[in-house]
Amino acid sequence: MFHLSPKQLPGVFESASLLLVIIAMISYFIIWIESVPHVPILLGILIVIAYGSMKKMPFSKLQYGMIQGAQTGLGAVLLFFLIGILISSWMASGTIPALMNAAFTLTGGPWFYALTFAITAIVGVALGSSFTTAATVGVAVMGVASSGEFSIPITAGAVVSGAFFGDKMSPLSDTTNLSSTVVKVDLFEHIKNMTWTTVPAFVISFILFAILSPSVQSRSGELTSLQEELVSTQLIHWSSWIPLGVLVLLTISKKSAFMSLAITSVLATVIAGLRGSVTWTELWNSWFGGFVADFDHEVVNELLSSGGMNDMLFTIALVILALALGGLFFVTGIIPSILQNVQHALTSARSVTLSTAFTAIGINLAIGEQYLSILLTGEAYQDFYEKVNLARKNLSRTLEDAGTVINPLVPWSVCGVFLADVLEVPVLDYLPFAFFCLLSPLLTILYGITGKTLTKASN
Repeated sequence: MFHLSPKQLPGVFESASLLLVIIAMISYFIIWIESVPHVPILLGILIVIAYGSMKKMPFSKLQYGMIQGAQTGLGAVLLFFLIGILISSWMASGTIPALMNAAFTLTGGPWFYALTFAITAIVGVALGSSFTTAATVGVAVMGVASSGEFSIPITAGAVVSGAFFGDKMSPLSDTTNLSSTVVKVDLFEHIKNMTWTTVPAFVISFILFAILSPSVQSRSGELTSLQEELVSTQLIHWSSWIPLGVLVLLTISKKSAFMSLAITSVLATVIAGLRGSVTWTELWNSWFGGFVADFDHEVVNELLSSGGMNDMLFTIALVILALALGGLFFVTGIIPSILQNVQHALTSARSVTLSTAFTAIGINLAIGEQYLSILLTGEAYQDFYEKVNLARKNLSRTLEDAGTVINPLVPWSVCGVFLADVLEVPVLDYLPFAFFCLLSPLLTILYGITGKTLTKASN
């Protein structure tokens, strides 16, 4: 967005002061008033418009900045619609239930915390939503922990770690798609590049959870009952695996994320329709309204009722508003002014990577909103990665490592408040045991310092 910068930049003190005021206002609304982030972001837009008007900037230019800012997220918006459709169609075809059933089959044995981490990770990848994973499978596992000889904080840490592994690595995740789209990186290339930090973080976390696990069996009647109820829905069928297999083949053949998600969504819909698990009318309506499970088990209904374009409108509205605010920050010169005063220090791959990570973490701590940490940081640092000859997939990876997975560790953040309420464990209690969320930013900072796994733009 640097092309939006005005010819005359405001002073750095003036820019920083206004930016801090807006951040403080957004933080107040989200943390203390417990408002949805859309409202304070819209107020921030109005404040910056008023600031621009005081600077004698014509409204047409301010409007152009908002439009250009929002336009950078149109690719993500279209993908979000497809993700909603994919989730609903994969529910109807039994693809996601089949993945869940496979995860539940892993239960048993003495490694309770490690298996909890692995199960929630698999379900998280299948659902693409940390909130849904924690509110369903996570709650079931917490029930097991409370009725057995298991630590509640460690179990919650395992649930949060697994849920956010899925939120980070799933092609269905809104944050994963947002991180890749905002910096113009192919979705599957982004996911592939994240394995450099994600796989070591996963392995180390699994080992730590295994070491901490007591030597008692973890299979419980609650999880067994949940799995049996899932199977009894009759959604799971051998054909349920076909959409997943096709998606893997399309990914290997390097098809675009849009085409891959579209093809597998249509395929899953056709499979569900031919099997007769859902009527054709309900199937096509589910593309917008989502899949609605109506079985005898309430937890299963909550687990499977998801997806649809309508389900993505909350995220889409937030992305558009946040990007419009970002466009205003650039067109009024607020962010360019600040970056101009620090760019002398951002001359190496190390400094750019570290600055990106700490900025994303700082926004999470200040505002408690992971989308803004991704959007604002991504827009601010794109040009710096080009200047130090680093591929943009390095930026998108850092946004996830220091943006997405940090949010559940902040007590006043959107994720932190939600998880503490659902799991009934304070954030500060599970924080020391959310190993995956702690290791991901540490690894990306380590790689930034050493230069390991950083890809040059020419590659």
